Amino acid sequence: MSPAPPEQRQLLHRRNLAIEVFERADGLFDVEARLSDVKTRDMQLATGLRQAGAPIHDMGLRLTIDRALNVKAADSFTSSMPYPGRCDALEGVYGQLVGLNLLQGFRAGLKAKLAGVQGCTHLTELAGVLPTAVIQAFAGYILDTREGSGDDQPPYQIDRCHALRRDGAVVQTYYPRWYRPSPASA
Repeated sequence: MSPAPPEQRQLLHRRNLAIEVFERADGLFDVEARLSDVKTRDMQLATGLRQAGAPIHDMGLRLTIDRALNVKAADSFTSSMPYPGRCDALEGVYGQLVGLNLLQGFRAGLKAKLAGVQGCTHLTELAGVLPTAVIQAFAGYILDTREGSGDDQPPYQIDRCHALRRDGAVVQTYYPRWYRPSPASA
């Protein structure tokens, strides 16, 4: 457990990320992601004063994906930004995500296509969290996460994080069929 925060502190900034995954009637899925940055004090930007509570950034992405997590369509929007007419001048740029797969090389492809001045720092960072959010949405629905599902493939989550390593206690306890002791402990 982390230590309690100091009693005397003041909130300066809040960044919210919201990601929602929708199943469409045509069998595809829409992934909608939104980022907002809000200051608790008035902020003098190069383009003028932004009042406390008014977003500095309010922007988002929408990806359409298939069951295999291939990006079929992608777009972005920017509602609030520090440089109107510039920050929102990315029409179609995030369409470059089409053809990428959220499970296979997505973050490398994202970086190659949209890092730095090729895209928006905030939108590109937001896109980077989409693979794990979609995996959560698909877990137990599209991706098989059950033990003993009858095939020769382990549940999706095995060997995808520290807790679910094949030679660890969680796999030994909850997924014993897929447990393999490490060579050091054998």
